[in-house]
Amino acid sequence: MMKLDIEPREKEGIFILDLKGRMGLGAEDLALRQRLQSLLDAGRHNVILNLKDVSDIDSTGLGTLVFWAIKFRESGGKLVLLHLSEFQASLPETLKLNAAFETYQDEVEAVNSFFPERKINRYDILDFVEEQEHRG
Repeated sequence: MMKLDIEPREKEGIFILDLKGRMGLGAEDLALRQRLQSLLDAGRHNVILNLKDVSDIDSTGLGTLVFWAIKFRESGGKLVLLHLSEFQASLPETLKLNAAFETYQDEVEAVNSFFPERKINRYDILDFVEEQEHRG
């Protein structure tokens, strides 16, 4: 059985855990739970889980993700998921868990999600033209 390696790093004050291996029942799940609890205990309420190198997530692993996403939200922060595989990305939708997770495929977007002022406003040329016509 493949273990789960957890490599911590920080970017712009956001804690990122790079996970490698399998997320499932047993030592892997326990290690992730302990690491996330220690982050909350240390006052780190904004975390990204990078799942790029996660080979498999079983139902226990998925339950852990849901539990901690809710726990971080209740603490006034959030936990977002980065680099879900195509199959893994379909899990929250399939299981109707979309409300529990924010997911990103780009690390910069994931980090920026913690800074609402960085939200990119969409620019619609048609709205601009209509606005100009009403002025003129």
